[in-house]
Amino acid sequence: MDYHYEQTSEVEALDSIYYGDMKILETEPYHKFSIPIMSEGYEDGGEGLSCQLTFTYTAKYPDELPIVEIENEENFDDVDKNQLLEYLMEQGKENIGMVMVFTLVSAGQEWLNEKWDSMKREKEERVLAKLRADEEAEQKRFEGTRVTVESFLAWRKQFENDMGIPAKREREGKDKNKLTGKELFLRDTTLNESDLKFLDDGDAVKVDESLFQDLDDLDLSDEDDEDYVPGQSGSESD
Repeated sequence: MDYHYEQTSEVEALDSIYYGDMKILETEPYHKFSIPIMSEGYEDGGEGLSCQLTFTYTAKYPDELPIVEIENEENFDDVDKNQLLEYLMEQGKENIGMVMVFTLVSAGQEWLNEKWDSMKREKEERVLAKLRADEEAEQKRFEGTRVTVESFLAWRKQFENDMGIPAKREREGKDKNKLTGKELFLRDTTLNESDLKFLDDGDAVKVDESLFQDLDDLDLSDEDDEDYVPGQSGSESD
């Protein structure tokens, strides 16, 4: 195989295909050139993946793989360019014995398209997942926590402790043990019995008659009697 002829012919064909984009970097001892590749839509919106593939022929190319380098990567923050390089090498091995630069460029561009589509899907999934999480959190905020018997009892105990209710109940319990005089009287039946016994036991009451004056010594007149009627006497006389 005339390697020089094969290499020169391929360079001329590539320059025609990628006119304006392909750059010849060296011609001796072997051709070295670069071709940009990018995912679809990159030029329109500036979003996507882009890089340059730099090829260097070897003495026995195309019976040997060319030297391939990846340069000037754009938006490769989440992309491992070594994965792209390994993929290109695998494609090259399948084309040993044939000029392969066009095949490798096409394969590289397709790899960028698939990678970018995958990145966009992952981004959209993350956004959707966040939206769902936010919606669920919002719903839970309105729904509140599901109440069970155990959780309600625990809440009530904490609430009563915070409000000082147990201490208040304890004070009220102590106050209930203190009876008023009326309550003591109603509760102690012996007091009732003692009063009744006092009333029934009239003979046992002693009256000191000396405390009273002789009724004859009192100056009483009929006018002091509320029932007195003038002209009438309480005694039978003419």
